[in-house]
Amino acid sequence: MIERIAADLIVVVHFCFILFVGLGAFLSLRWKRASWLHVPAALWGAAIEFRHGVCPLTPLEQRLRTAAGDAGYPGGFIEHYLLPIIYPSGLNEQVEYLLGTLVLAINLAAYGWLLSRRRRDSALS
Repeated sequence: MIERIAADLIVVVHFCFILFVGLGAFLSLRWKRASWLHVPAALWGAAIEFRHGVCPLTPLEQRLRTAAGDAGYPGGFIEHYLLPIIYPSGLNEQVEYLLGTLVLAINLAAYGWLLSRRRRDSALS
């Protein structure tokens, strides 16, 4: 029972990390120090996609599910709604390159906008 709850919690953390990797630069628009956490996370996320790697959370979750006696991802809200987002079917090399590029493009655009806004604000001061 505890292993299943821990595995579900890891899926939630994994999902939140993916959102942070993809959209965390926008937090920096509001909280300047968020970029200190986000930049390494975004680089990690892009590197995982470009290198076709596996996030360490995935095998941990799978081990916990096996320890809980689960054979896969049957039933439940988390398994039904979050897992297909984190582990989509049809995820191949081209899609991974696209996702990695998308992560970089979104974040570079957000940080570019942030830097131009800061320069403009400091020029007005």
